[in-house]
Formats: sequence, structure tokens, C-alpha cells
Amino acid sequence: MTASSYRNNLLGIASLSAGTFVFSLQDTVIKAISGDHSVTLAIVLRAIVAFPILTVMVMLAGGLKQLATPQWPILVGRGFILLTAYTTYFMAFPALPLAEAIALYFSVPLLVTLMSGPLLGERVSPAAWGAVALGLVGVGVILRPGYGLFEPAALLSLVSAVTYAYAMILARKHGRTVEAPVMTFYLNASYLVGALAFAGITMALGVKPPGHPSLDFLVRAWDMPSTRDMLLMGLCGIIAAFGSNFLAQGYRKGAANVVAPFEYLGMVWGSLWGFLIFHEVPRITTFIGMGLIAVAGLLALRASAKQS
Repeated sequence: MTASSYRNNLLGIASLSAGTFVFSLQDTVIKAISGDHSVTLAIVLRAIVAFPILTVMVMLAGGLKQLATPQWPILVGRGFILLTAYTTYFMAFPALPLAEAIALYFSVPLLVTLMSGPLLGERVSPAAWGAVALGLVGVGVILRPGYGLFEPAALLSLVSAVTYAYAMILARKHGRTVEAPVMTFYLNASYLVGALAFAGITMALGVKPPGHPSLDFLVRAWDMPSTRDMLLMGLCGIIAAFGSNFLAQGYRKGAANVVAPFEYLGMVWGSLWGFLIFHEVPRITTFIGMGLIAVAGLLALRASAKQS
């Protein structure tokens, strides 16, 4: 490895680790406000705050003219898919320990491997299939089916992982011709329009919270947040803008097979914030499942690197 490659890998690791840390703060903020406000309100405030930051990023990356891309229908469609992913991910927070919700979400790399064959025509090696199977065992350990401990909200994390993985497949298929800031700008616009539309429809129909914390978080009527809560939700917009840039920079600078394992730091941060802030002590099955998912992800990454 040359000195330049070594330095780039270090920069990539640092950027990806920073992005993972920053996004873990967003998860903590969303969980903190999930008992009092609506997830759609949090998404709308996050999108509003992120817009000026993303506009500057687009200008620095080549100018606003890039927004007139012929790929915009695909970008908008991908944005609504990701809106579904993030909404279901956030909905799991009020009903699950933070570490558990995040660990289930980290099955995304395995699902991308699973989808890449039929959707992208990529060859998936037997080793990668074995890694997927191991990861699914880890998911099963966390879910604990058959022991009377299953929380249906765990399925929300899995829905989030499936929809996010599909969005990543679309990015791989169509994203080579679009700059990252432009893609993120359209994502943010989709979040704003989609969350506003859903909230408007549910409030116009008079939908009432049914009593489950996840569903209450989805359909709760908007109210005026306290200054503290409004600042926290606005902070998510800053986190989203800069966190996305950190992650993109990490993969741009470093080799994917070197930097990608550091994404699993998200499970460490989730466990730490859950314990320190929400006084959640993860079950031993959660730790075992997290370990299996992380090992499976690393094995899938290694199989992919050998194949490329």
C-alpha cells in the first residue's frame, strides 16, 4: 500500500466514523421527542433546516444548474422510498430500546447483497449467501420469536432496512451520473413534501393515536414544540446535511472494504446513548444478535472485495 493510499484510507475511516457518530446523535434526539410530538413534524423541521445547507453544498459542487437533471424523477422516487425507510426506522424508537432498533437496521448491507443479484444482475458468491444466512440468524436472535417477548415494532426496523437497501440499489444503478449533493437535495425535498402531505391527510381525516407508541408517533397531531424541542428537531437538519457529507466523503476517500466496517460503530453508539440517556440495558440476546449481524456484514464485504 502506498503512503497516499494509506493516508486516504485513514481520512476515509475518520470521515465515516464521524458520520456514524453524528447520525447516532440524531437517533437520540428523535427518541427523546418521540413521546410528545409527531415523527412527521420532526422530519419537516429537519428538512427545512437542511435546505439552505444543502443549497450551498450544491452551489459549491458545481452550481444550481445541476438541479435540472433529467434523472430528477428517479431521485424523487428514491426520496419517497427513503422517506418510508426513515419514518419506519424512527417509529421503532419509542417502542424499542435504541440498541435493538439500530441493530436490526444494520441488516441493510446483507439485504443489499441479497437484492443485488435479481435487481442488478450481479453474481452473489456462496460465501456472501452464507454471510446473509448468518446475519438472518442474528436478526432472529434479537427478535426472540416464540419466547413471548416479541415486540411488533421490531418489524418496523426490518421494513426500514428493506426499503433503505432498495434505495441503495437504486443509487448504485442510477447514481453514477448525479453528484451526491444534488441527490441529497432531492431527497430532502421528497422528505418535506411527503411528510407534509401525510400529516395533512391524517389531520384532515381526524385520525387519532391508537395507543401504541409507534403508531402514536406517526399520527399524533402537530402542536407547537417547546423552544428546546424545536431546537433539537432543527438540529437534526444540520446533522442530516453534515452527516451525509461525512459518510459520502468516507467512501470517496477510502477503499470501501477498508472503511465500511466502521459503519458498525453505529451499534456501539446506539447502545451507549441508550444506556446513558434512556437508562436502557440491552438484553444479552441483543448483544449476541448485534455481533452476528456485524460479523455477517464483514464476511459479506470480504466476499464482495474478493469477487471484484
